[in-house]
Amino acid sequence: MSVFAQDWQQKVDYKMEIDMDVKTYRYLGFQKIKYKNNSPETLTKVYYHLYNNAFQPGSAMDVKIQNIKDPDPRVVKNIGTKQKPINKSKISLLKPNEEGYLNILSLTQKGKPLQYHVEGTILEVELNTPIKPGKKTSLEMNFKGQVPKQIRRSGRNNKEGVALSMTQWYPKIAAYDDEGWHANPYLGAEFYADWGDYEVAIKIDKAYTVGGSGYLQNPQEVGHGYQDNTKALKQKVENGKITWKFKAPKVHDFSWAADKDYQHVKHQVANGPEVHFLYKTTLSKEQKESWNKLPAIMDRLFSFYKEQVGAYPYKQYTVVQGGDGGMEYAMCTLITGQRSYRSLVGVVAHELAHSWFQFLLASNETKHAWMDEGFTTYISTLIENKIFESEENGFKNMYNRYKDLVSYEIEQPMTTHGDAYNYNYGYGISSYSKGALFVYQLAYVIGEDQVKNTLKRYFLEYSFKHPKPSDFIRVVEKVSGLHLDWYLNYWTQTTATIDYEIFPPLSNTITLHRKGEMPMPIEVEVLYEDGTKERLYVPLDIMRGEKQIKVKLLPDWAWAKPTYTFKLEKAFKKITIDPSEKLVDVDRKNNSWQKE
Repeated sequence: MSVFAQDWQQKVDYKMEIDMDVKTYRYLGFQKIKYKNNSPETLTKVYYHLYNNAFQPGSAMDVKIQNIKDPDPRVVKNIGTKQKPINKSKISLLKPNEEGYLNILSLTQKGKPLQYHVEGTILEVELNTPIKPGKKTSLEMNFKGQVPKQIRRSGRNNKEGVALSMTQWYPKIAAYDDEGWHANPYLGAEFYADWGDYEVAIKIDKAYTVGGSGYLQNPQEVGHGYQDNTKALKQKVENGKITWKFKAPKVHDFSWAADKDYQHVKHQVANGPEVHFLYKTTLSKEQKESWNKLPAIMDRLFSFYKEQVGAYPYKQYTVVQGGDGGMEYAMCTLITGQRSYRSLVGVVAHELAHSWFQFLLASNETKHAWMDEGFTTYISTLIENKIFESEENGFKNMYNRYKDLVSYEIEQPMTTHGDAYNYNYGYGISSYSKGALFVYQLAYVIGEDQVKNTLKRYFLEYSFKHPKPSDFIRVVEKVSGLHLDWYLNYWTQTTATIDYEIFPPLSNTITLHRKGEMPMPIEVEVLYEDGTKERLYVPLDIMRGEKQIKVKLLPDWAWAKPTYTFKLEKAFKKITIDPSEKLVDVDRKNNSWQKE
């Protein structure tokens, strides 16, 4: 099994038609999939995700919520009192007409019925005709679904009154790569899928405005602010419904939202895509003013991400009020809209950054959430610091959260599957904060310019692919010329911490001590008694080199040795490890020694 992204990828094209009943929240669907097997293996089965089925009492997701020590507050309800709270899984409280489901009515391969069975959120299918390497097949399905009461990400009538947040709403082929099928039951973690072209037709009540993934193909037929006002609107109404037709090329998901009270605003980003905003007309005056400021912010965001990573390849992006917080999807995001301006900019900056780190660099975020959430948090924090003139503060907060996690002694390695963390808190800090610090601290190891060059090369080499952790660290090594597999191993595959201290000096002889288990190159600042300062750099031997830094180089520190000794040439007052504070040292109190 390769630890690097394979040279091949499956191709899964979807053509779907759905008919939505906005009164019952039920829909009928037809789906035709063209599956191209680019793998070297013959496939005798295929697997689909039926995400809606997680929102049923007794589901695996329901059981997990009831048993995890710190369930997400969004998925529990207090049925007790303030004095004696009793948190109950919201899924367990769903009535039959409130739960979600995806039921298969028929499934054929090239017109012939297939044998299949459903286990929770996974549909297992025996193929009549195996798909040989390099060959294609056609799968057709009729299905019916019910939109669950909004609990997590997807659903109806969210807390802000959005009627339909349609995410992970259709039977979706599981990803297949050199590790095999990724047919994991849905317990609430992230997603992973293969690339394809989508054609989706949504028939819905004519009063509803729809926004989401893809390019609208029939704007003059639907109106709702999409049409060219220089041409006549030719709305095709059938039984009170209109059909919205979308195409989304080369994506690995398709999501949408719909509501009767959406305000629709369009904005052309300079040297970028057209951005659509859909938000509730019921927002407060202050909240609407915040949304009205977003177009100018989008110009800055797209420009910054292009400069730091690479160009956004699509001609459209959509920001839709919906869901339960903020969640990234292909060519769009769903976010809650009742926010302050600062919060609104923050969530949009983060979710848009996912267009690079997940929807173009499509790592398996169910297994390696830190590659997705961590990189996204890193790059969006950089631009937020600029917008709000709060340089470094975001990263300092991440450091403190990570240090807290270590102190609680509940940390698990970042290689832990997203659904297998013992604590939601541990998953969140590891994936977001520690994941972002992986990149932030990398600048300490190889230099800030090299990190920028790394992200650009990573984007060029792995856009529209499924990179793995080893792919990224090899890009870092090629850019920097250094050996860095140890950095990936310690930071992501273990819970080893960084902790350095200075032993009380004997005259001018300085001894540094590695208290933590993770070795690092070390920068030291010396304040001499004559008032001058000097920077020293102690390379780490297993790096086989050092970053470009204009300071005095000392001999290598052999990584296995817990102490390192060197001698200063003149009397000093103070010595400090990591004066820039970019080393994620869990105890900075012992990083300095000063003469009394």
